[in-house]
Parts: sequence; structure tokens; C-alpha cells
Amino acid sequence: MSGGRRRRVVSEAELALWMKVAETVEPLPGRALPEPVTQPAPPKPVEERPASPPSAAVVAPKPVRPLPPPLAPLEAKLRRRLARGVVEIDARVDLHGLRQDEAHRRLASFLIRAQAEGHKVVLVITGKGRPGAEEAFGSERGVLRRSVPHWLSSPAARDVVIGFEPADAVHGGAGALYVRIRRSGRR
Repeated sequence: MSGGRRRRVVSEAELALWMKVAETVEPLPGRALPEPVTQPAPPKPVEERPASPPSAAVVAPKPVRPLPPPLAPLEAKLRRRLARGVVEIDARVDLHGLRQDEAHRRLASFLIRAQAEGHKVVLVITGKGRPGAEEAFGSERGVLRRSVPHWLSSPAARDVVIGFEPADAVHGGAGALYVRIRRSGRR
């Protein structure tokens, strides 16, 4: 068996439909419609050979990467201590005014840097969205506010993020998130 992909065989009905569509268009100047292509006959099935005894060289299956650990919410005690200011937030990133691609890159680099620096809890400020934007654009208010939790929940972020929750009102409420950072080298 060769390592290449088998080409899909186009059915007679699909070929006839394509030719009908091709007849309705006018070719560019200097070009002509392609000639109808006849499909080659599908390859003959290979005859089954009797099973030979297993050889000593058995191919080992590829190692399966373990599933990322599940997200864990902040403990109630830690959340209260953060809200009261007893426990300090180690770092914060403000994503206000950024486009999604810029915000995603900044968030990813911030989280990796926070993990490398040994931070435990960081604050990600997304903002609440532009007031009145929901009337103009439907339910598009707060694109980053909706997108950041998805990014933090992704399998790619689980090596860095233990869990996250909306921040307390003193830290931005619904426009910010407390994010717990996993210790570097642990999983």
C-alpha cells in the first residue's frame, strides 16, 4: 500500500452536473472551456492473501497524548481574600481596545510569562463591551468578554491555566477574570 492519499472518484452524475455548469459560463478571453474528462476506471480490488504468521517486527502504536486536566474553579476562601485585598493579584493584562487576534496573542504571551515568573493568580481585563453596541450589532457587545473564556478553556491553554472565574466588583466585575496559573513544569 502506498503512503499517498487516494483520489476521490467523481461520479457520472457529478461530472454531468459540472459540464452543465461549465456550459453556462463564458470563458476568459484567450481561454476555452475544458474538454470533458473521462474518469479512469476505479482500481481493481487487491486479492486477499492468506494471513501469514505474525512477524517479529510489530509496529508500536503512536503514543496518545493525555487529555488536558479539567479546569478548576477558584476556592471560595481564595476568592474572598482576593476581593478583600488580603491576597494580591500577581499581574494583570488589559485587553481593552484590541482586535481579537491581537488580544489572543497578548493573552497567550502574558500567560506564558506569568507562569515563567511563578505567578499564582492574575487578572485579565476584557472590558464589558461598548454600551449601546447590542442595539447596533445584535448580541455582539463585548466580543473579548465572550472570547477570552473560550481561549482560557482551550486545550492549548490548559498547560498554563488551572481555572478562571469572573472577578469581584473591586477588580472589574463582569469585565475581568481571575485566572489561576499552573506552576511551571507541573501538569
